[in-house]
Amino acid sequence: MHREDVDAENPGSTSMRHIGSLPGEAQARLFSDFLHARGIRSEIEAETDRTWSVWIRDEDQVSEAQANLARYQANPNAPEFQNATEAATKARKAEAEDLAKFRNRIRTRRSIIPKFGGYGIGWLTFVLMLVCFYVAVASWLGDYDEWLRRLSISDPENTTGKFLSEVFHGEIWRLVTPIFMHARLSKDPLHLIFNMVWFYQLGSMIEARKGSLYLFFFIVISASLSNLAQYLWAGPAFVGMSGVVYALAGFVWICGKYHPASGLYLDPQSVTILLIWLVVCFTGILGPIANGAHVAGLIVGMAWGGIAAFFGARRPE
Repeated sequence: MHREDVDAENPGSTSMRHIGSLPGEAQARLFSDFLHARGIRSEIEAETDRTWSVWIRDEDQVSEAQANLARYQANPNAPEFQNATEAATKARKAEAEDLAKFRNRIRTRRSIIPKFGGYGIGWLTFVLMLVCFYVAVASWLGDYDEWLRRLSISDPENTTGKFLSEVFHGEIWRLVTPIFMHARLSKDPLHLIFNMVWFYQLGSMIEARKGSLYLFFFIVISASLSNLAQYLWAGPAFVGMSGVVYALAGFVWICGKYHPASGLYLDPQSVTILLIWLVVCFTGILGPIANGAHVAGLIVGMAWGGIAAFFGARRPE
């Protein structure tokens, strides 16, 4: 038994109608192509008597298919049937392109804020979010200045004037730990919420596609570089994961754009939102913002994404 054009979404369908038989496989395939080019979905099946049965999927198309079959049986060499295979190939190609566009629209609707998700949160993403929430609660309810001194890239009250004095004395974790602080003097949670929503979506996507270890090294490197840039820009008194968020976004954007097989995707609307927000932060209307971390993080993420796409696209499947 052999059937062509099996419905991938409903392979077990029993609603097909048998409309007749043809004496050989070549004729059956040509007629099936002829029907396909006209939007009539069919299947052909080898029988024990070496004939080939023709089945029609859609009940509403049975009459039209029977009329076509009668003409084909009467004169299989008629001009209307001669280019059937070429026409069917073009039709299948157009259908494949339409399906790809449809899947891309589905992926776009599930992409990033407020429209993407579905990856499930990875354990590393979850743990880092918990740390941020814990530090936020502890610093807001306790002594924020003490947390700032502990986790900043350098003690804001350091009067020695030495460059990264604590880091060069072994406290290398300070290059990363500013990302865990989101406290505000007004105790406004929006900074934390904004960063965590983006981090949840982007971090989960990368962790699902690249793995937890990959995400870990990405965060460590992007946090260190973006924090260092902000330190050089405006000193040690800054907090937040925005630099890492911009790095994650830049990575997903560029890697997904130039290596779609990576499974990463950031829709144009979200890219526009991020870039507009970057510019708005520079105006100063939102108060003190770690603009150096934002810019550095975005550059690091885009560069990393470009490199990943370059090598990923050349890796044999």
